[in-house]
Amino acid sequence: MAILVIHGGAGGDGPWLGKTPLDPARIDSMRQVLQTIGAKLESGELDCLEAVTLAVEMLEDEPLFNAGQGSVIAADGNITMDASIMRGVDRAAGSVVNVTKLRHPIRAANLILQQGWPVMLNSAAADQFGLANGLEQVSQDWLKTDLRRGQWQQWRASKDSPGSTDENDSVLDHDLEGRVKTEFSDEGMGTVGAVALDSNGNVAAATSTGGMTGKPLGRIGDTPIIGAGTWADESIAISCTGVGEAYIRTCAAHRLAMIFQSDNDLARSAELVLDEVAPLGGRGGLIAVSTNGDYVMPFQTRLMYRGSWNGGSIEVGIGPHNET
Repeated sequence: MAILVIHGGAGGDGPWLGKTPLDPARIDSMRQVLQTIGAKLESGELDCLEAVTLAVEMLEDEPLFNAGQGSVIAADGNITMDASIMRGVDRAAGSVVNVTKLRHPIRAANLILQQGWPVMLNSAAADQFGLANGLEQVSQDWLKTDLRRGQWQQWRASKDSPGSTDENDSVLDHDLEGRVKTEFSDEGMGTVGAVALDSNGNVAAATSTGGMTGKPLGRIGDTPIIGAGTWADESIAISCTGVGEAYIRTCAAHRLAMIFQSDNDLARSAELVLDEVAPLGGRGGLIAVSTNGDYVMPFQTRLMYRGSWNGGSIEVGIGPHNET
């Protein structure tokens, strides 16, 4: 048995509004990831760690998601990216924070895991580590898309308008549609992630993000923090998406693993964690897979881009219902 679950971020308040014009392309991208990586995972060609790495790399290469090329733009006009990865069988982990030059931040995190020490590298040191190990260097111009430039301009206009407040300065890119109205207003997705169960019964998790549009210089969300945005152990693998500060304050990914350890009901455990995160402003969702073969994709926002491969069967979803 092999299972692959992916997400492309969660966000938005209020009722489901239907698909945006770019959503068919996002759905096609998720299906391609699931089909390509899921089949190799099923055949045993890939183990769980390489499966989540390659799945996230493919999502980093899709400019319509907020990771790699197409990452959102920070307050200073630059892109900084975070990523982390964890293998359950030995709890090996790797993480990079605020990288600016790497095409695939998740591969840098994977290389740190393979090296064994340290677990996390930050900023220029993380970029230098990746480049020294042969990873592809890209420019800020290559990372930025017209979509993200437009969203950043929206954010700047909203921030500079009368009555804007510091607490609203940084926004999930999903939520821009409710903040300002332009040709870009219904587009832009969030953090990407993957969890996998391989044929040997092992699990792994990986998460990658450009963060939040307009984030302040040096801001670090939950994505690169092991136990907050990413976790894997002998029983479960988890990748989170949403307002990172609340996921950090609850150690959400690790919290789910602990609840599941005693409850053994994955769906109920996941909902309990999201209920704990929500009062702290942690709108979002998560994906998780257990070594029992159970998997979940819950969210408490308007939408979450998500999909699963299970024995050749593919499901994808954005709003409240999945599609086969």
